Amino acid sequence: MSDNESKKAPSIVIANPWERLRAFTDARIGLGRAGISLPTHQLLAFQLAHAQAQDAVHCLLECDALADELTTALSLNQPPIHVHSHAVDRAMYLQRPDYGRRLDDASREQLQQAAQSGQRFDLAVVIVDGLSSLAVQQNSAPFLTALYRAFESDQREWQLAPLTIVEQGRVAIGDEVGALLNADAVLVMIGERPGLSSPDSLGLYMTWEPEVGLKDDRRNCISNVRPAGLKPEEAARRLLLLLTEARQRQLSGVQLKDRSEESVLEGATGGTTQNFLVAD
Repeated sequence: MSDNESKKAPSIVIANPWERLRAFTDARIGLGRAGISLPTHQLLAFQLAHAQAQDAVHCLLECDALADELTTALSLNQPPIHVHSHAVDRAMYLQRPDYGRRLDDASREQLQQAAQSGQRFDLAVVIVDGLSSLAVQQNSAPFLTALYRAFESDQREWQLAPLTIVEQGRVAIGDEVGALLNADAVLVMIGERPGLSSPDSLGLYMTWEPEVGLKDDRRNCISNVRPAGLKPEEAARRLLLLLTEARQRQLSGVQLKDRSEESVLEGATGGTTQNFLVAD
């Protein structure tokens, strides 16, 4: 068959009219079909996304490279403290979630020595690989750069504890780190469970008065921080609002409402109601 004849041949892929809705979502809708099966390129795209999600879970966090990047980007006086959870490797981390919530003995002693001066801090920032080292590797520096700028421009002073990087950790391990570093609040930056359209999503968990054994209702979460999701600057703005209110009210979690989007919902600018559920 010549090239011209090939171009004129009808496609064996039957398009789905819902395909145009994909402009508004990453969800796999309106994929079309070839006979009774998915078109080949859609099947290959699914397999690629699945492989990327698996890689995000199993690839190790390059802690030394991340520490160097953060030291340079944030102009730190000392490199981040590198500690490890009670899970010795990835296999144990995946099989024993409870091990990922506590530090090993050596790391606990390391943080106790770092905090032996007894100085108290407003916030401890803890970077944790979680279920996507890819998210932490790619998004930590851009987000922390935006957050440090937000602190510098804020009217209130923020005393930050030494930056900490945790291997094989889960969200709750930040409570132990924050308590050992004498911090009033802890921010855990962690790789979220990968989805088939978002293997690089970073989650932020803020807890007031961290201590071992806290439940999840004591935390506030900002999720989906990544280039195709919530931008670092917007995530930093929302977090600063949460931290400010947490410090004023001395609490976090379900009792602390995220008011960062109220201007959109309630139309705070110019006195005009922008909430589509409320008639002007």
